[in-house]
Amino acid sequence: MAKLQQYKNHVIVCGYGLVGERIVEILSEHKVKVLVIEPNPKKAEVCKEAGIRVLVGDATSTKTLKEAGVLNARAIAVVMDDDAKNLFCVITAKGLNKNIIIATRANDELIKDKFRDAGADFIAAPNKSTSDELFREIIK
Repeated sequence: MAKLQQYKNHVIVCGYGLVGERIVEILSEHKVKVLVIEPNPKKAEVCKEAGIRVLVGDATSTKTLKEAGVLNARAIAVVMDDDAKNLFCVITAKGLNKNIIIATRANDELIKDKFRDAGADFIAAPNKSTSDELFREIIK
């Protein structure tokens, strides 16, 4: 794991689902160093096969975040499917690195204030965004 700790000025992506995969794709297109934290070994293997640096682990864990280089990371995208895990990850990451930029996913619109209070800089609500986009298309 020592190599991972030496990673600097990178972006950590917590969760390699549909949202995480797209974030990694965009960051890679812009030549940004990316490291994914993914608890599912099968999804982690997909990352490895695609040449993406990946750490199999729990992104809510202080140990895992440190192994991913959170102390030297420029930003973290917290995009797991579970708001409670996302919130705990935001709290933990901000506690470890006060200067890190945090973007997170909030599946429930009502929890956005909690994410802000925890230190998230940007909060996206995919369900609301999708609904808004579909509505705009329907009324055209």
